[in-house]
Amino acid sequence: MLINNLDERKWKTLKSDYLIRRPWLTARRDTVELPNGTVNPEFYVLEYPDWVNVLAVTTDNKFVMIRQYRHGIGETRYELCAGVVDPGEEPLEAAQRELSEETGFGGGVWEKIMVISGNPSTTNNLTHCYLAKGVERISGQHLESTEDISVHLLTVDEVKHLLLNDEIKQALMLAPLWRYFAMKKLL
Repeated sequence: MLINNLDERKWKTLKSDYLIRRPWLTARRDTVELPNGTVNPEFYVLEYPDWVNVLAVTTDNKFVMIRQYRHGIGETRYELCAGVVDPGEEPLEAAQRELSEETGFGGGVWEKIMVISGNPSTTNNLTHCYLAKGVERISGQHLESTEDISVHLLTVDEVKHLLLNDEIKQALMLAPLWRYFAMKKLL
């Protein structure tokens, strides 16, 4: 039987201290009390704004994918278009903005397909995953100076190959891709 009470076994925060507050890194140390009375004086949380990613499919059934270097693993990989939800912005607006800025594609029919967490133990944000069907190129890319992104239109078989051969490393992008392929019975 599933338990639906999301507050069950919730920890009590006794104290919070910020260790660092930077635009792309905010780390907090909490002192927490567990339901059994145990106090953990050092539980670390990384705070981030919510994120979005977009599984975009063109009018001729190609997947709009990007490639970019990821310094953490030191590799250039295929990914979905993704980004940060700006303050005051709705996730759908952020997803549409990111797709346009990073790829030059837009339009189409949009639906939210899932909301996931990269690590609910130590991060406080969610990733809103969208499917955009029937997108078309509407402009060129509008990249920030810190972005170096190439756009690629891939077939179903090419994306399937990436999935089955462990070529995509970003788990928050793999989840909606696997869901899409499972729901469409493409595997």
